[in-house]
Amino acid sequence: MSRKGSFPSYRRHKQSGQAVVTLNDFLGRRRDVLLGPYGSTASRAEYARVIGEWQASRGCPPGPVPSDITINEVLLRFWHHVQEHYRHPDGTPTTEVENYRQALRPIRELYGHTLASGFGPLALKSIRLSWVNADLTRRFINQRVGRIKRMFKWAVAEELVSAAVYHALQAVEGLKQGRSAAHDLPPIEPLSAELIDAVLPHLRPQVRAMVEVQRLTGMRPGEVCRMRWVDLDEHGALWVYRPGRHKTAYRGRVREILLGPRAQAILNGFRKPDANAFLFSPREAVEDLHRGRAAGRTTKYYLSRQGRQTRKAKPKRKPADCYTIQSYGYAVARACERAGVSVWYPYRLRHTFATEVRKEFGLEAAQVLLGHSRADVTQVYAAANRERGKDVIERIG
Repeated sequence: MSRKGSFPSYRRHKQSGQAVVTLNDFLGRRRDVLLGPYGSTASRAEYARVIGEWQASRGCPPGPVPSDITINEVLLRFWHHVQEHYRHPDGTPTTEVENYRQALRPIRELYGHTLASGFGPLALKSIRLSWVNADLTRRFINQRVGRIKRMFKWAVAEELVSAAVYHALQAVEGLKQGRSAAHDLPPIEPLSAELIDAVLPHLRPQVRAMVEVQRLTGMRPGEVCRMRWVDLDEHGALWVYRPGRHKTAYRGRVREILLGPRAQAILNGFRKPDANAFLFSPREAVEDLHRGRAAGRTTKYYLSRQGRQTRKAKPKRKPADCYTIQSYGYAVARACERAGVSVWYPYRLRHTFATEVRKEFGLEAAQVLLGHSRADVTQVYAAANRERGKDVIERIG
């Protein structure tokens, strides 16, 4: 018998005299698979085939597609796949894990107890309608619908549901612009230099340096958040930053970001003895804030507080060693509010950089510096230079 944690063995079935193997599935259910006459070459070959398929399916016994499997059972299997598949090279989960969590939540709450074979286009449309009513954007809704479809595509590959279920869901097209109740966000516009400069004095030194470096290089917010000296090549007039974690690392691509003299001068102010430490640390920002507040006090501490620790030794929420995309964005948004200007987020700095480079040096230069493999992707970031078109029309029109 195959027990949890043991490898399924080839053994003799007492009642029939045939060879048998007992397989456990991911829910702990056991199933006997008869292999043929015990000890025969054919039964040994059948055993090897069954075990191979069982291992490939990560614990789902081979055989026909089960007709009684529920949505919750598929979700359980698929969630193990999401946690295993969507990981950075260092083992930490990617943002796609949380994206799948949000996309799959309504299907678990509304249809988890129903059969997977009964989930069809109308059920998918009802979930999509709930997101439309929640005032999510059209593009965001289409992305979530796509993740649900990918779950059923994966389930077909694992032989958990029939291919007809996935093909039926493919008939549900994405919401079209202007042809549904879902709204679209306005196109992302580059930031003006005045708007960026107005916010800089209201940022902590670490966040201000991140904004300035991103402004000079066009790197992604996540790339500037995780900068370390060990990832910097300081040989030559231009430094090269190779992030250990980036958007296309899973495709085997190497990301190289060039750092000029101005960016180098900013980074030199954050050198650390440990090359593996993050350059921009929220923990250090909080410590600097506390020291500044203590130095700026106009009144002395009470005698009862002098000479003892005034901060909690084990606070519930400790500052992290590096910024996340979310915490970086919140810091900039709060600075915008203090500066009294419209709120913007760091990802717009990349758009601004791309637009300026394209305007001055062309689309190919913007493509290279942004790290895009195709120019059509760069055009999403770089706004078209209408001024150049106006000059042409003035000359020939």
